[in-house]
Order: sequence, then C-alpha cells, then structure tokens
Amino acid sequence: MSIDSKDDAVFKALANGLRRQILDALKEEPRTTGMLCEQFSDLDRCTVMQHLKVLEETNLVLVRREGRERWNHLNALPIRAIHDRWISQYSDHAMSVLTAMQQQLDGEKE
Repeated sequence: MSIDSKDDAVFKALANGLRRQILDALKEEPRTTGMLCEQFSDLDRCTVMQHLKVLEETNLVLVRREGRERWNHLNALPIRAIHDRWISQYSDHAMSVLTAMQQQLDGEKE
C-alpha cells in the first residue's frame, strides 16, 4: 500500500465523529471492547466493533488479547505521520506570513 493510500485510509477513518470519540477515549487509557460498548451504550456492540475494525485496519488502534478480553490501545503514529506530512508544513508557512505581517506593522508604527 502506498503512502498516499495509507494517508487516505487514515483521513477516512478520522472523518467519522464516532471513531474520533473512540480514539479520544483510548487516549485516556486502553479499554476493552466491552468497556467501549458500555461507554457508547446508545450503539449496539456490532456497530462499535465495526468502527474498531476500521481503526485497527488503519493502524490507529492496536489490539492485545488477554484471555477472552480484547484490549484496544491508541496508536498515534499514523496521526503524527499525517501531521508531519501535511499540517506542519502549512503551519510553518502560515507562521512565517504572520511574522512578516507583524514586522511590517511594527515598522509602520515607528
């Protein structure tokens, strides 16, 4: 799978609000699938598991099995890769533009 198609899959996974909520929950601490089903009790277990499957396929969630329990762990590396490739480059440019504007405004005041 190419880097672009991996990025596309991560963007698609992050586009869903419920999946972002699941990732937020896992950011606090790893949780079993049952714990996540309890937290999102307005959804049935099958729906929660489908969202977890998407997150696992995009490597945003890592799974460790302990007996009958399935522990879900946040893997922030794909999000960091997106940040490094897409967001940081644009934020650096935006900051340089804002700095130049500030310098120009400061020069006009003097």
